[in-house]
Amino acid sequence: MYHSVGDCSDDPYRITVSPDRLDRQLGLLRRRGLRGVSMGALIAARARGEGRGLVGLTFDDGYADFVEHALPLLRRHDCGATLFVLPGRLDGDNAWDPLGPRKPLLGKQGIRVAAASEGIEIGSHGLTHVDLTRADDTLLHAEVADSRALLSDLIGANVDGFCYPYGTVDRRAVDAVRAAGYRYACAIDPGPLTGPFALPRVHVGQNDTAVRLLLKLKLHRLRRRPAEGV
Repeated sequence: MYHSVGDCSDDPYRITVSPDRLDRQLGLLRRRGLRGVSMGALIAARARGEGRGLVGLTFDDGYADFVEHALPLLRRHDCGATLFVLPGRLDGDNAWDPLGPRKPLLGKQGIRVAAASEGIEIGSHGLTHVDLTRADDTLLHAEVADSRALLSDLIGANVDGFCYPYGTVDRRAVDAVRAAGYRYACAIDPGPLTGPFALPRVHVGQNDTAVRLLLKLKLHRLRRRPAEGV
């Protein structure tokens, strides 16, 4: 689970990795015989019994630096990824973060550039990045279903993946995502809700060296439930 790729000098939420660090992390994957792919590609491969050696890579929030910094590095290492974007904040910024710098988000053209890139999947992160567990029925529908419709129109393709803002999820949010027609959804540590519509992920940051990444993988397997049915 990545977010922004760029300057890490002011990063109170630890959501940013530098291009150099991402380059090293992707290189580590490749040297270990692994390849990063989108979540959609990973799930499809697992369904065919061909998921061995694949790692799902996700980038939350749809920062503009994905196209500038992340995309060239993914191409260099022959990796794909899923980019979760916010169609209600096109050309906006991360206003939901009270601390730290304002980071610009992708607009229509940037999302289309990413969508047209080989191996890149576009998913929804909701409309505006709100905690769905606190949303009323109207807001929940807009964030989940309306965002999917807007993104589908924008990229001219189905949008199969959803990502819960802040990683917060409850049964009501899971049911809304399923009803909206998504095929899967990503969380962080969904506990008993773990499954195709609440997939656990490992956060990756600037301080994650090769040793730390290996430790995180081992702890992830110990601390979180395996996702069955994917």
